[in-house]
Amino acid sequence: MIVSSHNRQSKLGFTALLLASWLGTSGWVQAGEEAQTKEKVEARNELFAKDHADQFKSWQATRESEELGDALAEDPNMVVLWGGYPFAKDYNKPRGHFYALTDVRETLRTGAPKTAEDGPLPMACWSCKSPDVARVIEEQGEDGYFKGMWAKGGPEIVNTIGCADCHDTASKEFKEGKPALHLSRPYASRAMDAIGKPFKEQGRFDQQSQVCGQCHVEYYFSGPTKAVKFPWDKGTTVEQMEAYYDEIGFADWTHALSRTPMLKAQHPEFETWRDGIHGKNNVACVDCHMPKVQNEQGKVYTDHKVGNPFDRFEQTCRNCHTQSKDMLLGIVNERKAAVIDTKLKVEKQLVHAHFEAKAAWDAGATEAEMRDILQDIRHAQWRWDYAIASHGVQMHAPDVALKILASALDKAADARTKLARLLASKGISHEIAIPDISTKEKAQAALGMDMKQFNSDKAQFLKTTVPAWDAEAKAAGRLAQ
Repeated sequence: MIVSSHNRQSKLGFTALLLASWLGTSGWVQAGEEAQTKEKVEARNELFAKDHADQFKSWQATRESEELGDALAEDPNMVVLWGGYPFAKDYNKPRGHFYALTDVRETLRTGAPKTAEDGPLPMACWSCKSPDVARVIEEQGEDGYFKGMWAKGGPEIVNTIGCADCHDTASKEFKEGKPALHLSRPYASRAMDAIGKPFKEQGRFDQQSQVCGQCHVEYYFSGPTKAVKFPWDKGTTVEQMEAYYDEIGFADWTHALSRTPMLKAQHPEFETWRDGIHGKNNVACVDCHMPKVQNEQGKVYTDHKVGNPFDRFEQTCRNCHTQSKDMLLGIVNERKAAVIDTKLKVEKQLVHAHFEAKAAWDAGATEAEMRDILQDIRHAQWRWDYAIASHGVQMHAPDVALKILASALDKAADARTKLARLLASKGISHEIAIPDISTKEKAQAALGMDMKQFNSDKAQFLKTTVPAWDAEAKAAGRLAQ
């Protein structure tokens, strides 16, 4: 099973720190006849605060997005669409980078494991949450990091998204005051190679966005260790990734109602940005989300309060656009409304398709009779999910989102047409009733989910297990005192 916690939270760390920190842990290695210092990944963000005060202070400001929006409460249809998958338990809107670690610990999706071996999720679910991930990969290798269940990483992955996620803070370049952007996740580097974009061969614009693209992407967990892999072997469009998944026979889970082998899109901002007008014109992520600003002394630095471009309109949109803020905001809101309207239409069709497929199975349908129907449901929901899971798609690529949602609507309609014929052949000509799913709670009850137990277990986990993790990390020096 593949689950990520991607509660809209953003996952990019510092992208323009100017000086090096000499506070990292170091070890000695021998090179020829000279002993050289090799500094390890420093995951404690606080240790960079003194030398990079402006960047650190603006990074801390991501804590201002503290409101936790309940997406399932706003749209209970999604509970049904994710039936049998942990996202049906809990799906919150994204918050700032400051909360990345908090949110993955607190979401019901990660469960309430009591030991390092307990489920339900693998270690890979930490992968976009902390510079400690880069540190552990450096220390143990990728196999060592990925092997095991999510709870194994509790005492190790303890610093939220920050400096070393995006900067080679131990490099000579960084010590000379240059950004020293790099891909701290080896699997991300391999993915960029796969699409013909090796990081070291790219210009500044591509490198800036590739750093963001370590986390703001579609991915899945592969192999015996459930390692992170980007499904880009055939390309980065929704159709190319769909073909890749179909070819390897991959599914994130089997739907609780329709028994469809499902795909769960994560948050493919990098892919939709590439397809959109901004990406095609070399407008990088930082141009809109991390603009250059001045401090009180007039010194220019990169604002690390990753957020909505309209909050910094004069430093972001104004660099390219002559239109007023109100005019551009109106255009974006119109596009967003169109995306949401089409999204809801697709959801209505998919909800019916899942219940109708269940009715067909209950009426004695065979796997052969259901094969094409389930493929239509799989493809329809993958495309729906891809479009809505890409946060900010109404800015990045609204035309792409609407095209994908339109194809999802077509495929869902195909599935329902085939289901109507199949049900009729089984003597069922009446409309399949849908239970009351008007609220999140009612939808979860319709799927037989024991939410009281899930919440009770999570509360106990947060009360006992998480404090123990932090205490162990502090004792080992992994958290700044």
